[in-house]
Amino acid sequence: MAKQSTIARSKKTPKFSTRKVLRCFKCGRKHGYMRDFDLCRICFREMANKGEIPGIKKSSW
Repeated sequence: MAKQSTIARSKKTPKFSTRKVLRCFKCGRKHGYMRDFDLCRICFREMANKGEIPGIKKSSW
């Protein structure tokens, strides 16, 4: 879980567009971020296993 100050700082518009940091809306993690879902890989997996993301199911073959 990221600190509240770090999350608030990343929401501000940066001076330069390349400094923009995308964070998970649930936990604030910046690495392993998926743009399609606005989640990090860990939160995505937890929510997908619980069935909270429509259209996503665990693959098996």
